[in-house]
Amino acid sequence: MATLSIDKVTKAFGNTTVIPELSLTIEDGEFCVLVGPSGCGKSTLLRIIAGLEPISSGRILVDGVDMSDAEPPERGVAMVFQSYALYPHMDVGRNIGFGLKIARTPAAEILERVSRAAEKLRLGSYLKRKPRELSGGQRQRVAIGRAMTRKPKLFLLDEPLSNLDAALRVGMRVEIARLKAELASTMVYVTHDQVEAMTLADRIVVMNSGRIEQVGTPLELYHRPANLFVAGFIGSPAMNFLKGCVDRVEGNQVTVSLDIGLSLTMPVSKAPQAGVEVTVGIRPEHIVLSAEGQADAFVVKASVVELLGSDTFIHVREGEESLVIRDSGGRMARAGDRIAISLPPRACHLFDKTGQRIFDAAAATEPA
Repeated sequence: MATLSIDKVTKAFGNTTVIPELSLTIEDGEFCVLVGPSGCGKSTLLRIIAGLEPISSGRILVDGVDMSDAEPPERGVAMVFQSYALYPHMDVGRNIGFGLKIARTPAAEILERVSRAAEKLRLGSYLKRKPRELSGGQRQRVAIGRAMTRKPKLFLLDEPLSNLDAALRVGMRVEIARLKAELASTMVYVTHDQVEAMTLADRIVVMNSGRIEQVGTPLELYHRPANLFVAGFIGSPAMNFLKGCVDRVEGNQVTVSLDIGLSLTMPVSKAPQAGVEVTVGIRPEHIVLSAEGQADAFVVKASVVELLGSDTFIHVREGEESLVIRDSGGRMARAGDRIAISLPPRACHLFDKTGQRIFDAAAATEPA
């Protein structure tokens, strides 16, 4: 295990800066996930950590030792790639132990480490098979096993599940979560899938255009997103956003008129001025299905209904605004139905016109 410090690192390709100055510390034994859309710089940052990409400025420190100019083998890292990168002519056992063979590790130790890794990854009965005889999930486990045998200070995983189908991704998420608990290693995991990030991470780093938007635990990002980008990226389905304007401010209470014709009064931690444009965010699962005629009810028309068994997603559109409502109560809604909903003010987030949060999601929707 090791502590990783990224100190004021920048990366440019010619005149194009892909990572402006960025600093981040990943603690010893932490599972840190870098998440963001394609092109946000997360894979480039991972390659910089591995030593596969030189930095333009700044420092990479492992346990306080400057590794900025060190070659990849000197950094004590092991990397698992999206494409598995297995040798097709070697069987599973030789693939897992290949790095040790190159390092001139004694044959008996190679056999012991390969056997131990295969047992942890449930690959013991596949050691004599070639990669072409394995499923996608098994191949990825072989790639992880090859990294494990090197006993690295840092595990780096670059979108390791993106080539798998949906069912295999779920299974491999469970495998990686199990390994995380067993190995207690420092891991840096890159993905564009926020579900992977939420289920695996100790801390999530949300990136956008080479910059860090927010760092926090999965629940911190879910309940207290720093801005519109994080709020829209974390959570599935995404948070609903409604445009509005501040009508009045009274103490720590603000009244917002939404463009859909609804008015909300909510407590704020930092009151905006009356007349300014704001955005109200609310997650689909926090919208309440109400009885028509209820005081705070707002009647909408369902345009699309997705039935997923345990959940129903009801899509509605009011003028230029759209909403997704998540119902776990088994309501049999159909497209065209009129539905009464309410938006609990204490479940809402308020963002200013720059996109920054000016009101936390309420304690009523946030676990203590």
